[in-house]
Amino acid sequence: MEKLILTTTAYRTFVNDVRLNRLSHAYMLHLNDVKNMRVALKAFALAFFGESAETVDGRRILKESFPDCKFFPEEGKKFTAEAAAALLDDCAMRPLERDKKLFVICGFNDCSPLVQNKLLKTLEEPPAGVHFILGATTLAPVLDTVKSRVKALAVPPFTEAEILGELERKGASPLNAEAAASCGGILGAAENMSGGGWFSEVAEAAREVCTTTRAEDIGAVAAKYGDIKYKTELLTEMGLLYHRAVKEKVSGKAQGEVAKCWLAPTLIYAAESVDKACADLKFNAFFQGLLYDLMLRITEENDRWLKLQA
Repeated sequence: MEKLILTTTAYRTFVNDVRLNRLSHAYMLHLNDVKNMRVALKAFALAFFGESAETVDGRRILKESFPDCKFFPEEGKKFTAEAAAALLDDCAMRPLERDKKLFVICGFNDCSPLVQNKLLKTLEEPPAGVHFILGATTLAPVLDTVKSRVKALAVPPFTEAEILGELERKGASPLNAEAAASCGGILGAAENMSGGGWFSEVAEAAREVCTTTRAEDIGAVAAKYGDIKYKTELLTEMGLLYHRAVKEKVSGKAQGEVAKCWLAPTLIYAAESVDKACADLKFNAFFQGLLYDLMLRITEENDRWLKLQA
């Protein structure tokens, strides 16, 4: 991921801000890759302090042990109100080794509105020398008031060739080419596909959900996958399938199974609806119900377009 990030416009824009000494007080990195978000944020943190993976302080940043570069939350945890309070307390303290401090928040899209509001004033008017980089895999749950206070850095999907090159650098696999072609430009998704394992379960579940077109079948399919362990991964894979199907419809290329099931406007609606479902997931503990509602709305949307075309 590090090499790919260095080629992006988002990274070059940030590096240029550092070089010209015109850093914004807060940035929002939008990268649709849960698996590699933290790695990407560390690349920006290195650039912020003018370090690299080969320098002493650079290695400390990568290990999250550099005192003037704080990463939130801890690996595997969410950024809670308690963590936000600790961050705000730390903001008031002077840097220990440099003349500036950087606070990096990974998975900001998982922050509750309460936590986001708690940070608003500091994001807008931080203490002197304090800067933020917020990482979000989707912007849907991020409050507009937060978006208006940060400089956006968007990383678009990578090309198939870029993904394949990154996979091959990590090790040859017969699955690499298929993963690069099917991942929707998301390296983390490609890595999961290439590695096999649990992904085969998620891929089959997503395929069945995305090709269920009859309303009377939705209840059984939603019940079948309502307790799946990898809920976020399932929704992500569904989104990839719908997005890929849209491209197939628009390009006129041979259509896959999902593209054949739905009209083009329905596929666009489905892709947008899955993005919203990903945002709603953390507020909805009843995944079966969320999945059922999502599938039903997509089916109803397709029926609506069929009637319009009749």
